[in-house]
Parts: sequence; structure tokens; C-alpha cells
Amino acid sequence: MTSIEDDPLLGQRVLAADLRDAWSVLDPEGRAEGFRYLTTGEAEEFFHELESFDRAQVVLHLPPVEQRWWLRGLPPDELADLVQEAPIDDRGRLLGLLDEATRKEINALLAYSEDEAGGLMNPRYARLRPDMSVDESISYLRRQTREKVESIYYAYVLDEQQKLVGVVSFRQLMMARGDARVREVMVTDLVAVHDEMDQEAVARIFAQHDLMCVPVLDANGRMKGIVTADDIVDVVREEATEDIQKIGGSAALDAPYLQVGFREMMKKRAGWLVVLFVGEMFTASAMARYADQIEKTWVLSLFVPLILSVGGNTGSQASTLVVRAIALGEIRLRDWWRVFLREMIMGAALGILLGTIGFARVFLWQHLFQNKDDASLGFYGEHYLLVGAMVTTSVLFVAVWGTLAGALLPFLLKRLKLDPATASAPLVATLVDVTGLVIYFTTASVILL
Repeated sequence: MTSIEDDPLLGQRVLAADLRDAWSVLDPEGRAEGFRYLTTGEAEEFFHELESFDRAQVVLHLPPVEQRWWLRGLPPDELADLVQEAPIDDRGRLLGLLDEATRKEINALLAYSEDEAGGLMNPRYARLRPDMSVDESISYLRRQTREKVESIYYAYVLDEQQKLVGVVSFRQLMMARGDARVREVMVTDLVAVHDEMDQEAVARIFAQHDLMCVPVLDANGRMKGIVTADDIVDVVREEATEDIQKIGGSAALDAPYLQVGFREMMKKRAGWLVVLFVGEMFTASAMARYADQIEKTWVLSLFVPLILSVGGNTGSQASTLVVRAIALGEIRLRDWWRVFLREMIMGAALGILLGTIGFARVFLWQHLFQNKDDASLGFYGEHYLLVGAMVTTSVLFVAVWGTLAGALLPFLLKRLKLDPATASAPLVATLVDVTGLVIYFTTASVILL
């Protein structure tokens, strides 16, 4: 790795754009040193652009005085994320740099899982009482703004037990009479989330209702904080990245690609590859099982790659579509039967299309490449029509089976409380390969042998 002294880019004066370009090749010490060479304005902007992991790395390599300054400039939810990204041994020290009130807020947030609404929320929000006048509310909101509340677009109306009873926008307050009470202008038809709700479900609520922020309530209806749209943008990106990595046949990475060590990357990728490799061994076993048929009818071996590709491609295609639909909330477990019928018809249609192309290939090759000794035999022999029928029928059955396997496996995993994204394209392809060969040789034995 490169250090600050080794890189001529990071000399006496560093621009934020230069540091961004060099970021991926610098070690943590070099990044922190380059960060310290930025002007105050550039440093603040740059720091807030960083992911939580990178922020933690930068802060940990700064002097304690500077650590305290940068930590106190973050809102509680982002500060909690930074602390979570720090090594366990450093978390207590970082929390010790905060004032007592902030430390209590952060500890409360850290009690939640990072993928729950409680782990995303900011406990600082604008709050009002229902019996306050509009003029009193506006004056009170001005004071809260100076205390760095997360959002001033909406104020949440709480009763004496801190239970949410309504919400009012700043625009509504400005338009109302000054002597009107908050309860008269607030909206009571609320959209809220539970503090233990999964972040993907929270993201769906934002999308359904087109919200800027949403209140977070505990089991007793008491308000704990708010989740804002910018938090959800990070969640959507994180979840999409994780799903794509799993669909590609790898475990989800816990850090940016270039920051994952070789040993950790090996563990993330080797596990599934070993499973898939062992699975493909059954494909070899299936081939050995039908060795006699291949020896009797050599033409069977020509279409094995074709059959494997049809099953793997249709299965991978179906699993990718269904996994994403589940992630977006477009389909639920109870919809499995509808998906089954839909994909069975789709698999049959695709199988007929591909099978027709396969038959055309056999027919054309039969007449384009004639046998030199006997023109009547052609490339596939005198029974070429049976060969074409065998290919067409096998492709049809394998396409239907591959499509159904790829579509239903995510439902099975979700039913078992596992991540449907684990139904990766390589996994589906491996599962379909073995059964596809069985279908192929069984069909061939019926038609040709």
C-alpha cells in the first residue's frame, strides 16, 4: 500500500478531487494524512461524502482532539454507523469522546440491529405539543432548529406519554392562524414504522407513500426517532449490492471491493464455488450413468452442452426475476402458485421456441453436410428426423423444468427464513444441470433407443 510520504500527489497541499482519485490506492494512514491537508471547507464536504467504513478509518488515524471534533459534527444515526464500523476495542474510546447526552443517544441506537428501523433512525426531530398555539410552535421550532434536529419540514405532535398523535408540516403552520392550536391543523392519518421493522420493509413504505421522512415507534406507540429519505437511499443501494453479489454466486462483501483483504475475499468466494463444484460432480456421475447409451448412439453427446445451457439459462433467468420481485415486495410467499402457473407457461413457450431452433439446426446440418459415401445418410444419419424430435422434446422439458426450479427455489428459501438472493444463478444452473441430463437421456432412450 502507498503512504502519504510515498505519493507525490499528497505533498504540502491536497485538493479534494486529487484525494478522491488517490483514495483507493492509499493505506489508512495515508488517507488520514491526506485528509488533514484539505482546507476546512473541503474536509467537511469530503468527510460527509464518505461511507461509514471510510469515516471510521479516517477518524481512528486522527489525533484525539480532531477525532472529537469530527465525531461531534455527525448526526446521531451516522455517528452510530461510524462506531459500528470501528473495531470493537476502539468503540468504547470513541464513545468516550462524546458528551453524556449524545453518548446515551448512540448507545440506544447501537442496541438495535443495523438493518432495523431503530438502527437507521435519528432520535433528534422536531416535536410539538397538541395544545400549543401556532405562534408558539413556530417560535419553538426555531429554537429546535438551532439544536440540529434532523428535519424541520415536519414536526411531530406528541402527548404526555411521548406517543405520536399527529404530524404537521412547517408550511401548514405558516398558513394557519397564529392563535390556532396545533391539534386543529395537525394530520392524524399517519404513516409510521415499528422500531424493529427490517430496513427493506421501511424502504418499501417510503416508495409506496413517496415520503421525505417517517416516524419510528416502539411497541407501545412512543416515538423514538425518524428515518429520512437519504438514509433509505443508502439502504436501497446496500441491499441491491448485497443481492447482486449473492446472485453472482458470492457471499455479500462487508466492505468496498478494494478494501476487502485477500483472505476475506477468498472466504467469501470460495465457499459457494466449492459447493457448486461438488454439485457439478453429480453431472459427471449422470454422464457416466448413461455411458452405454452415448456409446451406442454417438450423436447424443453432441447435444449435451446445448441441454445444459438451456436448463441453466432458463433457470438463472427465472430466479433472478423472482428474487428481485420478492425484494421489491411485488410478490409474497402466498403468490407461489401464481408464479408456478405463470412460469410453467413461460417455460413451455420458451422451450417450444428454442426446441424449434434446435430442430431447424438438425434439419439444416443434415442437408448442408452430406455423407460422402451415401448422400441419403447426411450428417445425422438416416434417422435424423428422430434426432430432431429428440432435441426438440428434450429442450422443451428441460426449459420447463429449469424455469420452474429457478422460479420456486427463492420461495423455498424464503419459507425456510433464508435470503432468497441465495438462489443465485450459478446455484440454479448447477441444480438444473444434473436433472436436465436425466431428462435428456430419458427422452433419448424413448425416442431413439
